[in-house]
Amino acid sequence: MKLLKELSDFTYKQEDVTKNKNGKLIVKGIIQRADVLNANGRVYPRHILEPKIEAYKELVRERRATGELDHADEAVVNLKNVSHVITDIYMDPDGTVYGEVEVLDNLPMGKILRGLIESEIKIGISSRALGSVETSNEGDIVQDDLHFICWDMVSEPSTGSAWMMRESREYTKEEAKKIISKQQRVEFAIGQVLEFHKKIKG
Repeated sequence: MKLLKELSDFTYKQEDVTKNKNGKLIVKGIIQRADVLNANGRVYPRHILEPKIEAYKELVRERRATGELDHADEAVVNLKNVSHVITDIYMDPDGTVYGEVEVLDNLPMGKILRGLIESEIKIGISSRALGSVETSNEGDIVQDDLHFICWDMVSEPSTGSAWMMRESREYTKEEAKKIISKQQRVEFAIGQVLEFHKKIKG
C-alpha cells in the first residue's frame, strides 16, 4: 500500500463561510471527485470511493476527522499541526464529494487557517489515504483497500504542474494494519455493508 495524496482547489464561495453557535468558522466546499482522472493520473472509481466516504462519516460523527495545516507526509495525523475538523461529508449524485469544515481557531494552526480564510486567501485541500492502484489505459485506478486518513488544508500552487503530488512512501501490509486500527477497520466494513444494502434497496 502507498500513501496517496491528492491536491485540489478547495472550491467554496465566500458567502458559504459562516459561524456556528460557538463562534467557530465553518466552510463548505468540494474536497474530492469520483470517476475523474486527477493531476496525479489517478482515478477514484465511484463504487470504491462512495463506501469509503460513508465509512469516514463514523470519524466525522465522533469528531475525530481532524486535518493538518500544510502538506504532511505521514500516514497519521500529527495533533500539534491540527487546524480543523470535518463536521459533515457527503457525495452528490454526480460523484462530487463535499465537506463541511470547522476551523479550530483555539489551536495555533487553526488561528492561521482562520486568518487565511477571513483574508480571502485561496487555499487548497489535500487528501491523505493509504491504498494501492492498478495501472490501466484510463490511468492508475485506486483499489478497494483505500483507507482515508484525513484532508489537509494547504497552499494553492500557482502552476498546473505544481498540483502533482507523488506518493511519499510505500507501506507493507503489516505497517498498514498498525496504522489502521482494528476499530477503524470494523467501522469501514460496516460502512461497506450498509452501502451494499442501500444499493440493494435502491
